[in-house]
Amino acid sequence: MKYKQLSDSQVIDLIEQDADIILPLTNGEPYKLLDILEENANSLTNVKIHQLLALQQRAYMEGAYPGKLKHVSYFLSGATRKMFYQGLVDLVPNHFHEMPRILRQSTNLSMIMAVASPMDEFGYFSLGTQADIVSEFIGTVPFILEVNKHMPRTFGENQIHISQIAGFVENDRPLFEVTAPPIGQQDLQIASYVAESIQNGDTLQIGIGSIPNAVVSLLKDHRHLGIHTEMFVDGIIDLVEAGAVDGTHKFTNKGKIIATFAYGSNKIYNFLHNNPSVQFLPVSIVNDPREIAKEERIVSINATTEVDLFGQCASETVAGKYYSSTGGQADFARGVRFAKEGKGFVCMTSTAKNDEISRIKLSLAPGSVVTTSKNDVDAIVTEYGIAKMYGKPISERAKQLISIAHPKFREELTFEAKKMGFI
Repeated sequence: MKYKQLSDSQVIDLIEQDADIILPLTNGEPYKLLDILEENANSLTNVKIHQLLALQQRAYMEGAYPGKLKHVSYFLSGATRKMFYQGLVDLVPNHFHEMPRILRQSTNLSMIMAVASPMDEFGYFSLGTQADIVSEFIGTVPFILEVNKHMPRTFGENQIHISQIAGFVENDRPLFEVTAPPIGQQDLQIASYVAESIQNGDTLQIGIGSIPNAVVSLLKDHRHLGIHTEMFVDGIIDLVEAGAVDGTHKFTNKGKIIATFAYGSNKIYNFLHNNPSVQFLPVSIVNDPREIAKEERIVSINATTEVDLFGQCASETVAGKYYSSTGGQADFARGVRFAKEGKGFVCMTSTAKNDEISRIKLSLAPGSVVTTSKNDVDAIVTEYGIAKMYGKPISERAKQLISIAHPKFREELTFEAKKMGFI
């Protein structure tokens, strides 16, 4: 079956003029294939590369190949943030679960390039750490794979047969790793409030950051927890090994850990390899609020940077400057609202810059973008407690949020709230 292995020139021959090339997230990003595109950029015409959370800063993102290669982002990263500020890349707002639909409507879906594990004896490759935005296009959109022996073979709706690909190249580059941020004392205090609300048998969605990691660290004595999360993180393994996660009380995919992509340390990649307990499904399933709600006892744990007294959460901007994008936070905020016993926690420390700035404000900083709306937010958590938002009037929201603000800002917030007629 080696007949589908491609040379560099054969890869370029498959790329049409005005092509839209879709890449998966994180370690699904095909390093060698992108090298080939850049090295042969003069042979291309108006090719757009669509991606979320790019790992590598590349020349085409910097505008090095005008009229040849252009980057379109759906979630900024350290590799693309600077170029976005310089106007060199486009950023498309989106709800994560709608990404495949957006790609269908706004691109030609010309080609998908992705990293995969080596082919098995039945002719199947696995997209490994990924399903995300690309797996549902298997069989309908041409794929070029970058086969990498370091990519774990995983299970779910991310299997692709050799008959379904246009070809492949090989590149055994070690996978990128990311170290979980250190957990501080404030993180643990915030996590303790959330952990008190999680019961045996609940199903968890765990977001990115030190606070969600801290919550996970406090759940090892729980039992029969389930996992339905967009991103598989290291802490999930700790819960499995502690006997806290078995998925037996889940309402969907009973006994299975559900994710749409994984990113972390080699501990994750080793855990995932040939592990049938983890299933990777398309983001249009994992993050669809209607699917989330089928898990009647779903608990979402996410982070934000700033909250106003309405309860609006600005989670994709920092001090009014764009930093990332919506991701899946809004998807799960809606999903837990539809779920019978759903709970949603948006967490943050109460201050920034060594207690100089309150993260709880009368109004968001100019330029801030609302990620979780006032109508969808369930509960806000800081190191001073939990403020319940859902179904509460603005006056009650303001009072509760002020009560969990840093004490040095409470008097000022109360004055401003009264001035605006909130309380």
